[in-house]
Amino acid sequence: MYPKVFADYVTHRRHNGPVHVLDTPTFLYGMKPGDEIAVEIEKGKTLVVQCLVIGEPDAEGQVKVFYELNGQPRTAKVPYRAMADAVPKHPKAEPGNPAHVAAPMPGMVSSVAVKAGQKVRAGDLLLVLEAMKMETAVHVEHDGTVEEVVTGIGTQVDAKDLMVRLAVA
Repeated sequence: MYPKVFADYVTHRRHNGPVHVLDTPTFLYGMKPGDEIAVEIEKGKTLVVQCLVIGEPDAEGQVKVFYELNGQPRTAKVPYRAMADAVPKHPKAEPGNPAHVAAPMPGMVSSVAVKAGQKVRAGDLLLVLEAMKMETAVHVEHDGTVEEVVTGIGTQVDAKDLMVRLAVA
């Protein structure tokens, strides 16, 4: 493999998981309503996936996909490729950067306890995320000053999205 092709593959696999078990047309073009595939996840373990309905894209560029997994009905929201460039994306936090505070899970920001320019100490509350009627408090790990609150109240975030940028002391 060429270095760039391999780097793209590694990035894609890190984001989407082990896609090597998919056949090439499914990987490249996805499934259409009525399509059914058998995916062997390991020797003797096969999943049967049937695409039932693909909904209309929402404002965030996501579509709801209704499918059956081994006969059980399921629903998932997936990115709509045709709108990928038109939808603004949240920046991701740099792994290992102590100045970046990342979302620990997908959810909606329900409250923000800090503002730009505010000094914070390790353990101080930064904001609260809400997901599935449960709240998760996000605390700062290092002393510093809040440079920017990237996500305001009501913002929907994914795991590892950048929420607060700090100037670490």
